[in-house]
Amino acid sequence: MGVFAEKFDDIKIFRFDVPGFQKLTLKQKLYVYYLSQATLAGRDILWDQHGKYNLYLRDILEAVYVQVNEDQHAEWEAFVTYLKKVWFSSGVHHHYSTDKFIPGFSAETFSLWVSKLNVGAGKITDDHLNAQNLEKLKELIFNPEVSAKRVNTNPDFDLITSSANNFYHGVNQTEVESYYQKLKDESENKKLSFGLNSRLVKNNGKITEEVYKSSGLYGNAIDEIVHNLKQAKNYAESEEQIAIIDLLVRFYQTGDLETFDDFNISWVKALCGDVDFINGFIETYGDPMGMKATWEGLVQIKDEDETRKAQVIAENANWFEANSPVDKKFKKDEIVGISLKAINAVMLGGDCYPASPLGINLPNAEWIREEFGSKSVTLTNISNAHHKASLSTGFAEEFTCSGEDVELEKKYGAIADNLHTHLHECVGHGSGKLMAGVSSEDLKSFGSVIEEARADLYGLYFMYHPKTLELGLIPHLDAAKAHYNSYIRNGLLTQITRIKLGDHIEQAHMRNRQLICKWVYEKGQDEVIKKVIEKGKTYFVIHDFEKLHTLFGELLREIQRIKSEGDYEAAKLIVETYGVTIEKDLHREVLERYEKLKLPPFTGFLNPEMELQKKGEEIIDVCISYQTDYAQQMIGYSKKFGCLNAFD
Repeated sequence: MGVFAEKFDDIKIFRFDVPGFQKLTLKQKLYVYYLSQATLAGRDILWDQHGKYNLYLRDILEAVYVQVNEDQHAEWEAFVTYLKKVWFSSGVHHHYSTDKFIPGFSAETFSLWVSKLNVGAGKITDDHLNAQNLEKLKELIFNPEVSAKRVNTNPDFDLITSSANNFYHGVNQTEVESYYQKLKDESENKKLSFGLNSRLVKNNGKITEEVYKSSGLYGNAIDEIVHNLKQAKNYAESEEQIAIIDLLVRFYQTGDLETFDDFNISWVKALCGDVDFINGFIETYGDPMGMKATWEGLVQIKDEDETRKAQVIAENANWFEANSPVDKKFKKDEIVGISLKAINAVMLGGDCYPASPLGINLPNAEWIREEFGSKSVTLTNISNAHHKASLSTGFAEEFTCSGEDVELEKKYGAIADNLHTHLHECVGHGSGKLMAGVSSEDLKSFGSVIEEARADLYGLYFMYHPKTLELGLIPHLDAAKAHYNSYIRNGLLTQITRIKLGDHIEQAHMRNRQLICKWVYEKGQDEVIKKVIEKGKTYFVIHDFEKLHTLFGELLREIQRIKSEGDYEAAKLIVETYGVTIEKDLHREVLERYEKLKLPPFTGFLNPEMELQKKGEEIIDVCISYQTDYAQQMIGYSKKFGCLNAFD
């Protein structure tokens, strides 16, 4: 199977294979199949969460693509690229920067194309072609001031009214904060993830929640998810898995957050079986307030070889916690319920698709982590596809000063990346504790950055520790050196290829990486990390790995303090000082060097296609294939899993 599928604009699309799928029993394959259908059934939810008119936009763009198709038109290529970007981001805003896309075709040409659409063809109705609705849509596409940014994390603005996501209607930041503080104060259960699965709206001066559930908001899509979960339950590997699905179904039917907590606790405890899944309202990066969760899904099967290494880390989690450089009062007395698996992704959905994470640690509720533990997974087949595709691109050579460091990267890069992901997800996210009275919401828009920095720093600190050699996690400390090189290179140079010249860094993971790298560079300038300029090209070269290891520990100590004490002012200061701004001359240089490589900076993945094979009415196998193309998959998903009406 070829990894590369296609590229457009700043995006490259890869395929991934699923090692081990053919070794599953037919019952396990059917369990995977129906879980996968449930993973795809929530697709429309994310689109609508990303923006009020995104489903309408998608219907029109896809209809133009299918019905008009003017290959020879000068603006058609720009239209196709625009559509592919919208598909990739599940909406009109870039998936990383969250800035709105600028079309390369005119409003006049777009109007001409739309005039050729026929009611009844595909999803097109009279509402789609209503003049007033079309004017709103054209405003969204062509007016740069309308819905300019999906997630605004700049604390100088009202985070709610300046963000174009669809989590809030008619309310401002002060009203949101007051509403949820009152809700929390009046609730007997203070542990609930208030606001996680709802839209907050104000009508006629009254603020209410529209809850995501079968009989509520997104009901049609949720019902389709539930239908497939019930089908999957017939093929579950154990009674434990059946009970977990029952709890998730009950949550979807009621929208009750206590039920969601019960589901998460049961899910964390379930460690047996080769198949597992994630399905629900999970991550809060899309909400500048860090409360409301986007929908995502993932189906996975165990990678036996890589899991053996991951389990060593999980088994030694208490050692890592006890020996971290963090102040003792911020450490857990005992880490419970930590599990870490290396898995092969089978199906990506919602906020995991097409841009996939490399690792996941759940649940996000801090109290569940502290009392019951967490599950961490590393997506080895996704990581391996990245590395396989990156060979022979010239990327490492362009931004690495010495041939020796390039060879280290080629020899140990994949091993080291997987280890850092293991440590990040298991030891990083699973460690530390909050002080009494502190909530994970106290850091507001900076909370996600601080949490990701904390997890990254745990991984970076322990990668270069003798314990990793003792446990057999790496063959040589040179593997840790290779990762230190690539991490510093990425945080100070290469990740900014994803940012337009003159823009600030907005995305939480990117802020986290630059924060760490700029902080250690400043503290160890010249002695630990030296800025080198050769033939007009800038490099950052590590001179003392031992001292860099110590600096990572010092920063980890402070980041954990900020997290544990809920120190908003310190979080704001450290993020804005080190994680946001980019030196413009360096940025220009890096973009020019990267442009010569002709490599899109962002990566997404096509899902494999799954089909039931029957003999008469009997299912005899589940076939998996990898050859679908990007547009074919996106159009197909819209037809099969288009559960929500754009005008409901």
